[in-house]
Amino acid sequence: MNDNKMTPNELRATWGLGSVFSLRMLGMFMVLPILTSYGIHLKGSTEFLVGLAIGIYGLSQAIFQIPFGLLSDKIGRKPLIVFGLIIFIIGSVLAAMSDSIWGIIIGRALQGAGAISAAVMALLSDLTREQNRTKAMAFLGISFGLTFAIALVLGPIITHWVGLSGLFWGITLLAGGAIVVTLFVVPNSHNHVTNRESAFVKGNLRAVLTAPQLLKLNFGILSLHTLLMSSFVALPLLMEKAGYLAKDHWKAYLVTMLVAFVSVLPFIIYAEKHRKMKQVFIFCITLLALAEITLWLSGDHLWVIFVGLQLFFVAFNIMEAILPSLISKEAPAGYKGTAMGVYSTSQFIGVAIGGILGGWLYDVNGAAAVFIGGLLLTAIWLIVSLTMQQPPYVSSIRLELPSHLTDSTRLQALLASQPGVIDVVVVAQEYSVYLKVDRKATSREQLETVISQF
Repeated sequence: MNDNKMTPNELRATWGLGSVFSLRMLGMFMVLPILTSYGIHLKGSTEFLVGLAIGIYGLSQAIFQIPFGLLSDKIGRKPLIVFGLIIFIIGSVLAAMSDSIWGIIIGRALQGAGAISAAVMALLSDLTREQNRTKAMAFLGISFGLTFAIALVLGPIITHWVGLSGLFWGITLLAGGAIVVTLFVVPNSHNHVTNRESAFVKGNLRAVLTAPQLLKLNFGILSLHTLLMSSFVALPLLMEKAGYLAKDHWKAYLVTMLVAFVSVLPFIIYAEKHRKMKQVFIFCITLLALAEITLWLSGDHLWVIFVGLQLFFVAFNIMEAILPSLISKEAPAGYKGTAMGVYSTSQFIGVAIGGILGGWLYDVNGAAAVFIGGLLLTAIWLIVSLTMQQPPYVSSIRLELPSHLTDSTRLQALLASQPGVIDVVVVAQEYSVYLKVDRKATSREQLETVISQF
């Protein structure tokens, strides 16, 4: 039997948790392309309050994500996931029953407070073996990207049929479906795997926050999602002003996302194969700046708006693919989980800033102010990114240690001397060793052999 082949239990865990993640994210993202168009007509609504409604879920996600992940270690992964989904449902029901913008704001805040992402990742670590964990995590990443694209298309269609209230009732049903999948499809975890590749470790936080390269990447994901959310404040209203009805916006998003998805792969291959990650990164920021300029100067010209939209999402999708990879490359051995936790928190802070700042700028001087603000942010991001170093082209690996290990210091030195090993940390009390390796020079199997012969 091929030991690297996923077992039925691992497949069930991967598909089940991927479905839970996607159902919740689908409910979160479907609101984005329509909340400005429909929310502006709610009782007491202003552009600023609509921006607050868009961004506030990111603020509550940023506040609760890491604490919920740590809490899942104590009360269990599944109970925490179900609890988070129940909070999400309460927020969705509140938004569905509200006819005022403040009801939507409070509902969206509760939706974000049900922050289950870290617990989902931790449970996936518990239910998959080390050699298959990367494949399982990659599946979650792909499902995230597909869910985002599908949500942008479905949101305007469903809202045109059933209204904003109906959309939130539909989101409630999706979250209920996620609870059913969690309870009856996802396998139970009988032991918690302490895996610093996917879990947040409090003792690692200071090192992650003070690493210059990681700081620049965290500023990057914050900037990217600030641009995304501020765009969703202005774009729907800009397209309507140009004569493109809200019920038809899904067509623009469908074409835009299809082209963007096709465009991503060649850039990723070029960046990885030719080791030009920084160059592709800088190119994408430049493309985002061009998108902001195009949208700023588009006026009432619909096709110019579509060009700006396309430029934005090509750059956005490439960035969404390469930023997690860069975090993985730059995080020291044994610090990847903490680095990804800070990265995700930075992403949600960007969501909050983007929605709130975009709403305020639109209130001040319309869509032009939003895109000028986006252009200024992109210019700052470009200056910061030009100081980045080319990342090391290494992979993170966690290997299990035998329980009878007596000399971890000598093993660490032995592993560090192997070809292609850049960094190594042995955590004997967790029966784990974390390495940064150049896969062109060594493999997991070779390193496992070194450990077994030690």
